[in-house]
Amino acid sequence: MSAIPIMIETRALVRDFKETRAVNELDLSVAHGELFGLVGPDGAGKTTTLRVLAGLLDITSGEASVHGSDLTEQVEAIKPVIGYMAQQFSLYSELTVQENLHFFAELFDVPRSQSADRKDRLLAFAGLTEFKDRRAGHLSGGMQKKLALACTLIHQPSILLLDEPTTGVDPISRREFWDILSELHLGGTTILVSTPYMDEADRCSRVGLMCKGQRVICDAPANIRARIPGEVIEVRLESWQEARTTLEGMPGVLEIQTYGESLHMLVDSADQRLSEIQDALDSQAVDYRSIRRAPARMEEAFISLIRGLEG
Repeated sequence: MSAIPIMIETRALVRDFKETRAVNELDLSVAHGELFGLVGPDGAGKTTTLRVLAGLLDITSGEASVHGSDLTEQVEAIKPVIGYMAQQFSLYSELTVQENLHFFAELFDVPRSQSADRKDRLLAFAGLTEFKDRRAGHLSGGMQKKLALACTLIHQPSILLLDEPTTGVDPISRREFWDILSELHLGGTTILVSTPYMDEADRCSRVGLMCKGQRVICDAPANIRARIPGEVIEVRLESWQEARTTLEGMPGVLEIQTYGESLHMLVDSADQRLSEIQDALDSQAVDYRSIRRAPARMEEAFISLIRGLEG
């Protein structure tokens, strides 16, 4: 059985901006047909990494290749095979949806004999057919994101580089956008996407966590969740400040994270600590709505990992 080809690879990749090292000896590997998520706090180096891989930034040192082309010597060779979508994709607000697609088709030298058919299929794929004559500036944020993706796909790239493509859109539009990505993934497109949303990271084949320009961890979402040091207990209550003061420092409590009106507590043993936490809250007359053992989430795993690095 032949090995799956590597479509994106970096080795000890470094990118400096004057005195700032944005990417610090990054090792990354994305296989053909993989949906790979890149996550990390602001300033972790995600956008810089994607811009280097798109051929928009030079490499300071190290190596990077896309689709088998060395980015230090063959950067022009990757342009026909990649689609890059920046956080602020440059749609032309005065042009209609259809005119934007036509513009990008010409920009990517799509043959006229194929252009019309591709535009129709992408409009249908993105759910924009009935809006094809609407100006891009009059679309909702979610529709603009889907139009930007359609423009990115017009030349049928085999690799997609997407930089936080769903930032700033509503949850329904995010879900619709990811349904489109899932279809592309199932069709064999290699996708590298950065995202600030942990529920999106959970939909990826593998996830790489970046911090301070370096790769901290790279694994399947389930394996990353399994790295949480302990088990999770969720306490839902009105005043989490009082409860947090009561619970911090208790035996077996490794970490406390706040989520709205809930506290998520990482403990050494949920079976052992559940009753102890309940007794502590009762003794201080802290009202709570529920207390239960909860499954670990990606968000908890990454917050714990980042705090461990910063601590």
